[in-house]
Amino acid sequence: MKKQNNTCGRYHFEATSPRAKQMIACCALTATLFCGSLAAQTPQRDTVRTLDEVIIRDVRANNKTPLTTTTIDRRTLEENKIASALPYMLELEPSVVTSSENGTVGVTNLRIRGVDATRINVNINGITLNDAESQTVYWYNIPNLGGMSQSVQLQRGVGASNGGAAAFGGAMNLQTLNTASKPYATADLSWGSWNTRQYGIVAGSGLTKHGFSFDAAYNGLTSDGFIRGGQTDQQSLFLSASHYSDRSVLKLIAILGEQHSGITWDGASAEELDADPRYNGRGKIKDQFGNVTYYPFETDNYKQQHYQLYYSYLLSDFWTLNAALDYTHGFGYTESYKRDRKIDDYGMDTLAFGFRRSDLIYRKPMSNNAYTANLSARYERGSLALTFGGSYLYYDGEHHGEVIWLQREIDHHGTTLTADKPFADWYRNTSHKHDAALFAKLNYDINSRLNLYADLQTRFIKYTIAGTDDDYGKIPFDTTYLFFNPKVGVNYLLSSEQRLYAVAGISNREPARADIKEAVGNQHPIHPETMLDIELGYQLQKQDFHFHANLYAMLYKDQLTPNGFITESGYALMENVDKSYRLGLELVGGYRFDKHFSLDANLTLSTNKVVDYVADLWLTDWSDHQRVSLGTTPLALSPSLVGAAIFTYRPVKNAKVQLIGKYVGEQYADNTGLDAAKLDAYFLLNARIAYTFNMPNGNELECQLAVNNILNHNYRTNAWCGAYYDPMAQGVVTDRGYFQQPGRNFTARVLYRF
Repeated sequence: MKKQNNTCGRYHFEATSPRAKQMIACCALTATLFCGSLAAQTPQRDTVRTLDEVIIRDVRANNKTPLTTTTIDRRTLEENKIASALPYMLELEPSVVTSSENGTVGVTNLRIRGVDATRINVNINGITLNDAESQTVYWYNIPNLGGMSQSVQLQRGVGASNGGAAAFGGAMNLQTLNTASKPYATADLSWGSWNTRQYGIVAGSGLTKHGFSFDAAYNGLTSDGFIRGGQTDQQSLFLSASHYSDRSVLKLIAILGEQHSGITWDGASAEELDADPRYNGRGKIKDQFGNVTYYPFETDNYKQQHYQLYYSYLLSDFWTLNAALDYTHGFGYTESYKRDRKIDDYGMDTLAFGFRRSDLIYRKPMSNNAYTANLSARYERGSLALTFGGSYLYYDGEHHGEVIWLQREIDHHGTTLTADKPFADWYRNTSHKHDAALFAKLNYDINSRLNLYADLQTRFIKYTIAGTDDDYGKIPFDTTYLFFNPKVGVNYLLSSEQRLYAVAGISNREPARADIKEAVGNQHPIHPETMLDIELGYQLQKQDFHFHANLYAMLYKDQLTPNGFITESGYALMENVDKSYRLGLELVGGYRFDKHFSLDANLTLSTNKVVDYVADLWLTDWSDHQRVSLGTTPLALSPSLVGAAIFTYRPVKNAKVQLIGKYVGEQYADNTGLDAAKLDAYFLLNARIAYTFNMPNGNELECQLAVNNILNHNYRTNAWCGAYYDPMAQGVVTDRGYFQQPGRNFTARVLYRF
């Protein structure tokens, strides 16, 4: 254990992280023991490939499925891993907008068609990764998700049904590393701006003669961060052990992530960022002489662990059985310094303590467990493919807060209260969630060209929250939801190179924990949201040219969309809007001119509106609410123009030079459409250079260099914007905080494949 003494005279403990070499040695020992314990005949390579595909087939779309998709293969993911987080590995995909609080490291976010990650169903091999309560994915809790993936499929729109919350903007399906035909390993090392260092290794045994396969991936990332106080230390470990027979595969997977990061989610005013683009006021301490320092343990700390078991069996030439179990455990805390706070807001008696206000430090620990079981069967014969099954998830979580330090020295009833004995456990709440789903999917070939598709899902959710919240109020909540989510579509092959498709689907989704807490605290109703998604697409695929056009209409009832405010823990608060829509056209294309030059590009043109928006605004003194009708307004954080282009030049066989452009149009931080909530459009120009050296024995050494924001553009991708009603001025006023993005920055990377 390491022990440090902080500036406030209390002790801070943190576990020493295991060394990378120790982790790899443990992986090798585990693999050796497991391999020696069983024996079987070596299955054929084609059988192994089929069984690996069976695991993810229920949630993946193929060329007969009328869904709007993009699939990123292993080689592309490995090349893009020069970016430190999965959202930035995918930022050039159609309709995708990424943002960060801290310059691509730490907290990163991803939106598809303006829809945030809480409404994107993210799963690993069909097991949902979204947190059951917040429904979001914290990418930095498990860094290197892209590095441990064989492929990633992005589905825009309603997406294919599986467990977890329904897709409202899309789905992201990650397939973990497949079994290789022979042993392999890749060592990875990079260094970049803000003293960012990333290091890792991916290795596998290949398929042994007894039908076993072992894969492991370790990744570490440390950075000082672009924003002051935004330091981060992240690690992840992926372990997979598989056994294949002629008709079955048994796969055991462990995914472990840990992160310790500074808190950067408050943002800052435009004036503060204009004076200092790295400004972060979190943890500010000001003494009686006006000297300013910052609390060094203003941190977010979390560990997330996934343990998964998969079994697939080819019952016959026509029937396949899939089963999966997952246990997810998460635990961590945030710690913050707060200035001049009322101590009775934190459960302390002002009479007993003898004063009303004090600087203080609080800690918010939380822990959760989630248990998931999936079972499905597939029948495929002739023109018919039928898949049906179900999933069940049980979640329990606990949140509480404790004050661990007060500015004044206090002796309460003869006992000196220290960090080891909190002053107050000022709130505590528990939650339980049951989420059961049944689904059936049908693909039927009417003839060699025309295919019909149907996807029916029913979800039952029971969700309870009990206890008190951090505003010291009770949050009793006990509700059940029953949703039916149907999708139907048609796929038509014009030729072997062209297809037309159309799909329509309805998706329903329950509110997240933060939405519910805010509604209960303000005594406002909170409703589940419903979307009707209609898509019509055309796709052309030739050897040197590809083109994809897609029209979509996403029509909402009671959509939960950002109201501009964020909580003290960084959650974007949502509000139900009665009617809203997203209408858009997506264009994707690429052309290879010759063996040296190629161009790939995508463009999304859309209109995203709230119909007859009525804002329910706090008065400036927080005494009451005022409803203000603002007409039809733009949906929050939904730009109407998003585009990307990649120009690639290959001067010689093993060299590649790329110029990459990304444009994001103007958007608004809330639904008011006021100029005060506007975020300006921005254009980024990046460059990448890579060269691969062929080494002895077939090994490869690849060197990469990425320079981002070459033009040193000053831009802000996200903001919060609190809107209030001023009764004196008879109008709306706003309070804003922006998230500044970095100027020119770089990353250099070396990979060794052997």
